[in-house]
Amino acid sequence: MRDLKYGISPIVTVVLLCFACIGPEVSSYALCPPCSARWRHPQLAAPAGATTVPLCSALSATADDIVSTDLSRIVQQSATSLMQRFWEIDLQTQRRMDMILSLYEEERIDSSAFHGVNGYGHGDIGREKLDNIVAKVLGAEAALVRLQLFSGTHAIASALFGALRPGDNMLCVSGHPYDTLEEVIGQRVGSQTGSYVGSLKDWGIGYKELELTEVGVFDVAFDLDAIDRELAADPRIKLIHVQRSCGYQWRRSIAIAEIGRLCNHIDVVYKKRGRNLVVFVDNCYGELVEDQEPCHVGADLVAGSLIKNLGGTLAPCGGYVAGTRALVDAATVHLSAPGVDGGATFGQYKNLFQGLFFAPGIVGESLKGAELVADVMQNKLGYPCNPPPGGHRTDIIQAVQLGSRKKLVSFCEAVQKRSPVGAHIRPIPGQSPGYGDEVIFADGTFVDGSTLELSCDGPLREPFVAYTQGCTHWTHWSLVLMEALIRPAFAPN
Repeated sequence: MRDLKYGISPIVTVVLLCFACIGPEVSSYALCPPCSARWRHPQLAAPAGATTVPLCSALSATADDIVSTDLSRIVQQSATSLMQRFWEIDLQTQRRMDMILSLYEEERIDSSAFHGVNGYGHGDIGREKLDNIVAKVLGAEAALVRLQLFSGTHAIASALFGALRPGDNMLCVSGHPYDTLEEVIGQRVGSQTGSYVGSLKDWGIGYKELELTEVGVFDVAFDLDAIDRELAADPRIKLIHVQRSCGYQWRRSIAIAEIGRLCNHIDVVYKKRGRNLVVFVDNCYGELVEDQEPCHVGADLVAGSLIKNLGGTLAPCGGYVAGTRALVDAATVHLSAPGVDGGATFGQYKNLFQGLFFAPGIVGESLKGAELVADVMQNKLGYPCNPPPGGHRTDIIQAVQLGSRKKLVSFCEAVQKRSPVGAHIRPIPGQSPGYGDEVIFADGTFVDGSTLELSCDGPLREPFVAYTQGCTHWTHWSLVLMEALIRPAFAPN
C-alpha cells in the first residue's frame, strides 16, 4: 500500500467475502482514524442497508490504497490456510533433494564436470555424467541431455522421429496435443515452409487421437477399451503418445498412477504377446512433482525441456530424451547424424548441474504458488481452477478460467508488470510460431521462455484460460495476484 500522508498508520480494513456466489463479490470498508467515518470504494459492493460517508479529508488515502489492502488480506488469508500444505510440499522437496545429492555423490561430481568442450564436442566427462544422472532421476536406462535441443517440442520431435518409420502410425491417447506439436505431426502447415515438409505426415507417418474419459481416481483416465479397438483395427500403430500435462486443454493433467495403468495394460495385452509398441510420454512440466516418473511405471520413452523443471531456472537452453537405450540412441541419431556423436557444451554444464540441484526446490515453490493461485482465484473469488484447490497435482501448471478476453489480457499484463525482466513492457496478443490461435505470453524471465521462473500464457479463445506456472518463491505469486485483481477488468460489475 502506498504511504498515507500526515504520518498516520495504515487504515484498518474489514473484508467481507461473499462465498455464496460464483462471482468475485467483495465488500470493503475502511475506518478513518481521525473521525471514525466509514468509507467504501465505489467499485466494491456494500451490503443492503449499509451507510457510508466519504473518507475524512485529513486522510489522503486513494481508492487504490483501500483495494490494495483488501486484496493483500485476501491473499494473506489464503496463504495462512495453506501452511500445512506448504509443509507437505517441503517434505516432498526434501526427498527429491536427497535423491539428487545421492546421485551427484554416486557420479563423483566435482569441478572437472563443469569445464565443457567446444568444436566437435567429443569426450565431455560432465555431459556423460549428467546423462547418467538424469536417466536415474527419470527411472530410465539412458538419457540424452543436450543444449542443442532447442525446446521441449524439439526434444519430443527428436524422440518421435527416432522411434517411428514411414508407414507407422502414432496414436495419441490423451486428447489433442499441445499446439506446437500440430506442425510436427502435420495437422497444420509449417510456419517456416507453408507446407507439410519435414512433418511426420510428410514422412508417411499417420496420426490418430482419442479423448480421455472423465472417470478414474484422479478425474481423468485413459479409455482402454477405445485404445484396444484402435490397436485391433490398425496394426500399423507403432507408438502410443501421452501428454502428461493438460497443455491448452481444460482437463486435469495425468497422474503417474494412471500412466502406470496404461503401461501395464499395453505390456500385458500387447508386448508380452509379441506386438512391438512404444509408450511415449511428453513429460514437460511434470518432472520432480510426483515420487515417480513415467519410466518408473513402464513408459518406454519420455522427453522434455531444460528451461522447464529440470533446469531449475539456471539452464540457458536445452532439452532431454530418456527411456530405453535403443530408443534414446535412435533419438540421438536423429538429433545429430549417423556416426556423429558429441556436441559442444560451451562451458554451460555448471549451470545444468547447479540447475538440476536447484530443481527440487524451485518445483516445490512452483507447487506452492499454484496452490495459492487456485485458493485465491477459486475459493475466494469464484473463478474455476484446474486443478481445483487441494486437488492432486502431477505438474506445476495452474489453469484459471477467466471467462473473457479482457480478463485474460489484463491478468497477463499484471504478471508481466510484476516480473523482474521487462516489467515496463505490455504483452500484446498475437500470432506466435507453432501456435494456431492468437496467444498472449507474460514471461519476464532471465532466460527467454524459461516458464519455470514465473510466467502466464494462454490462447485467446473460449473459455479464456490463463495457464500459470513456475516461481522461485511462492510469495512472487502473492504479489502478482494483488497486482492483477486491483485492475479494472476484475472489478465487480
